[in-house]
Formats: sequence, structure tokens, C-alpha cells
Amino acid sequence: MKSQNRHHPVNAVCLFFVCALSLIGVAHAQTIDQARAAYAQGRFTEAARISEGLGTSQGFALSAESLSVHAHYIAGEGEKKALLERAVALARKAVLSDPKNAEAHLQLARTIGRRAETVGVLEAAGEAEKIRESTENALRLNPKLVAAHLSLGRWHSELVGAMGSFMARTVYGARKKDAISSFEKALALAPNEKYVPLQYALGLMALDDFRYREKARDLLMRAIKLPAKDAYGRILHTEALEALNRLNESDDDDDDDDDY
Repeated sequence: MKSQNRHHPVNAVCLFFVCALSLIGVAHAQTIDQARAAYAQGRFTEAARISEGLGTSQGFALSAESLSVHAHYIAGEGEKKALLERAVALARKAVLSDPKNAEAHLQLARTIGRRAETVGVLEAAGEAEKIRESTENALRLNPKLVAAHLSLGRWHSELVGAMGSFMARTVYGARKKDAISSFEKALALAPNEKYVPLQYALGLMALDDFRYREKARDLLMRAIKLPAKDAYGRILHTEALEALNRLNESDDDDDDDDDY
């Protein structure tokens, strides 16, 4: 009986394809890692390009988030709207690719919200219900998604702050108590994440920067003391310092008014 030839051509071909498929898997994992690394280092447009190239719901969501952050914090005024339009389109792709991806729904809400800041008042008003719907979809899929609780809190607080309690409640169902409830849920879920007390504070300032001034100040101080884990964290640190400065300047203005 002849021994089996370990170097048979068919075996070699099979081995080649097995290795090739393994390398594809490794390359895919590295690409995800590269996108996340670029995001962490503040190379947001590069992170967007890499993650979009994955062609997955996860990739489209990360790409939308990366472009949104770049547009909101870094891009010039003339670039913001186009970048955010692209971010919204990517977030929609993420949702269509996997309707059960909570992060995709969250990014759709966030990108629509940031885009609304770049358009006229009437057009922005028409986006409010879409933002809430996408945020609530994210929470239905993942009730512990901290950023979604924060987004819902900011949705309520921004509308109440802009329109007043009665109009915000009547037109959109936005309520001050629901804003605070959402912020408290986020804080309970992730008390040591820098962005949580920061967003809570900004939401309170939008609601009523006089009534909630001391609570907002405490939250901002808490956010400032927490470590910045990446480039986005450093951006948030600066945002927290600027918000605290605004509160302190507001205190000074009130003191000046008392002198008259």
C-alpha cells in the first residue's frame, strides 16, 4: 500500500485557499482596528474613510460618527454642512445594512441633529421628530446605550430651552423632567465616563443656566477631573473648560448687575 503524498497538488491548492481566507480575516480585523486607532488619535477623516470601506453596518456607523465629530469640532464653517450631509447618508446606510444595530440608529440621530444646526430654523424644526425616533429606536434595541440616553436628554433640554416648557411639550412632547431623567440614567450607567457629566451639564445649561447653575458647575468640574482617554476625550475636556468659563462669566455679570 502506497503512502499518501503530503505534497499532492490538490492539497497544496487547498492549503493556499485556507491561508488566503485566513489572511482576509486578519486584514478585516486589522482594518477595523486601524479605523478605531485613527479615531482615537484624532485622525477622524481617515477613520471615516477606513471604516466606510468595510461596507458593514458597524463600519458605516463609525464612519458617520467620525465625520460628524470632525465637522462639529474641527472643520471650517464652509465645510460643515457638506460633511454632515455625508455623515447622515452614512448613518442611514448603517441602519439599512443592519436595522438591529443600536449604534447605527444613535449615529443617525446624532448626525441629523448636528446637521440641523447648520440649516435654517424651519428646516431644523422639521428634523426634531426624526432625531427622537432614531434615538428611541437605539434605546429599544439597547436600553443600556449610555450615549443614547444622553442624546434623548439633550433632545428634551434643547427644545425646552429654545421654545419654553409649554410650547416644547405641546408641539413635540419634550419635557424638562424627561431630560433630567435621561441624564440621570446615563450617569448611573457610566459615572466615570468624561462625556456623561459634560453632556448632563450642557443639557442643564440649555434648560435654565440660572436655575441649574450650581448643579451644572459641579458636573463640569467632575468631567474636567476625569481622564481624557483619546483625542475625542481631549476635545471634550476643552469643551468642559469652556462651558465652565461661561458659567463663571455669567456669575460675574450677575454680580455686576447687583451693583446697580
